[in-house]
Amino acid sequence: MSNRRGATGRGGGGRPRDPQIDHAVLTAALEVLDEAGYAGLSLEEVARRAGTSRPAIYRRWSGRAPLALAAIASRLDVPSPPDTGCTLCDLGESFNVFLAAYRTIRPDVLSSLYAECAPDPRLRARYLETVVEPSRRAVGSTLDRAVARGDLRAGTDREQLLDIVGALVHYRALFGPRHLTDAEAERAIEVLLRGAAVDYAALVAHSEALEQEHRGAADAQHVHLESERPAPR
Repeated sequence: MSNRRGATGRGGGGRPRDPQIDHAVLTAALEVLDEAGYAGLSLEEVARRAGTSRPAIYRRWSGRAPLALAAIASRLDVPSPPDTGCTLCDLGESFNVFLAAYRTIRPDVLSSLYAECAPDPRLRARYLETVVEPSRRAVGSTLDRAVARGDLRAGTDREQLLDIVGALVHYRALFGPRHLTDAEAERAIEVLLRGAAVDYAALVAHSEALEQEHRGAADAQHVHLESERPAPR
């Protein structure tokens, strides 16, 4: 009897999941979401593209919404935010890194998926963790460092700032025709920091000084490389 259980992979000590199948299924799900939206996502089509079967998908994800959330989570697995000591630079970079990944997901996918997840408390919580929390984490750690450096007022309401940032990103995707643009994100950060910064003008000056310093270093390197070229004969 125990040999039979081991052969079928059921019960404790069964066969481990094949990560190659996981990857193939998530890749196929993203392809379908990109091409046909959430309405066009079917387990049959995902299985066909991934070279597997519906039962294999159901063993991993209980339905279409959990599969879509897992696929989106794999795309929103963005790098940790930078720590350069420049609040404007780091905040802009952490926001833009997340937005770059977020823009690869069709807004109608996010709105349709949320409509399906909202009535189920567990799916709704998974949606928020998958779609909303990455941007809050990316910006939140940057805000914490800014407060520690004394760039932001000590009494700044961190969670309220993060709510505002999240609202800017996700409201546009859920109810608007397109994602937030780089220019709109930059203006939003400026508005937020003008209210929260101890000295916003000083933050701008610091950011511009670093930019000039980097440009100067790049120009110096360029001149150095040019000088190393042999003189024409």
